Amino acid sequence: MNKQANTSYPKERINILFLENISEKAVEQFRKNGYTNVKRLGGALSEEELIREIKDVHLLGIRSKSHISAKVLAAATKLQAIGCFCIGVNQVDLKAATEAGIVVFNAPYSNTRSVAELVIGASIMLIRRIPDKNKAAHEGIWMKEAKGSYELRGKTLGIIGYGNIGSQLSVLAEGLGMKVIFYDTETKLPLGNASSARNLKELMSTSDIISLHVPETEQTRNLINKANLKFCKKGAILINYARGEVVELKALAASLKEGLIGGAAIDVYPWEPEKNGDRFETPLQGLSNVILTPHIGGSTEEAQQNIGEDVSIKLFQYLERGITNGSHTIPAIGLPPVENAHRILHIHHNVPGVLSAINTALSKNNINIVGQYLKTNDAIGYVVLDIDKKLSNQALALLKKVKATIKVRLLY
Repeated sequence: MNKQANTSYPKERINILFLENISEKAVEQFRKNGYTNVKRLGGALSEEELIREIKDVHLLGIRSKSHISAKVLAAATKLQAIGCFCIGVNQVDLKAATEAGIVVFNAPYSNTRSVAELVIGASIMLIRRIPDKNKAAHEGIWMKEAKGSYELRGKTLGIIGYGNIGSQLSVLAEGLGMKVIFYDTETKLPLGNASSARNLKELMSTSDIISLHVPETEQTRNLINKANLKFCKKGAILINYARGEVVELKALAASLKEGLIGGAAIDVYPWEPEKNGDRFETPLQGLSNVILTPHIGGSTEEAQQNIGEDVSIKLFQYLERGITNGSHTIPAIGLPPVENAHRILHIHHNVPGVLSAINTALSKNNINIVGQYLKTNDAIGYVVLDIDKKLSNQALALLKKVKATIKVRLLY
């Protein structure tokens, strides 16, 4: 983070709203860097509540429960950036955010280790049938037996989705003596002695434990369903710490009752309560050898601290230098700081002639460009201009008049 950078807009007047108990470390970082107007709320807000709260907000921080719809973004007339302090960004209408020129960041790698460790822990608990023995002990029944309990060593772990979490899980599992196979729609380089399966059926039919690590898309919706659960080895264990729509829970419950599946650990669900204490229901409740957790796969102190630092740094870099690396909406640009110049950010619709119009408007008024950077995606163009200090206010006024402009900001 560049501590010497200064925004043209007074930091104490930049309104920051953090929802869903975002790490206090993130709040502290902003306050230490001069952003004193930080409001932190404990839970998520409804769409109506967000519309009321977001009117004068410049920077919004959320986790996975806050849904930032097009209506919310339409009310956010001052919003510059959204920080998703979590892995995903599916809770934000990215199309609407792109059209509004709002930068959206997240922390895709920060809780990788936390999830991978919990999968290993759940695997050990399930393969040893600990949930059954724990339940019996709480009910005053002594169940000291080895029947149906196994070691992980020598067993086959099938990983569906070999991305950041899947590949880290692969390394941990191999360290415990497991054989690892994986299936991914994209070609991935295996780590260690892991090998790729030709298809989903091959993976499911040869794995003792199956762990899911895929995003939620149309292609992955109900990926594990009644039809392909029949591919599983009898007594196999299924773990879903990915997304709630990936597993058809009624079909899984039926397979558990029939004894086809020997155990399951589920952390994510098609529907989840908005806040702690709310009523929660799933077809898997009350079933033997099933571990149900409330979407806490990445919820460790270390992960939350890492996420807070990662997203905060990205937001600082954008607010103070215009850097958009890691953005899901605005094209990524990495920029060095420039002395003796003012920096202007220009976000526009990606249509022909905008850069030419910018340069023409400035050159006609004898405004010197010290540095210029351009990056585009299918919808948006992002231009960063370093301008002679004496002429920056005039340049700002001219750039606001350029056709197809979405947002212009004098950074420093």
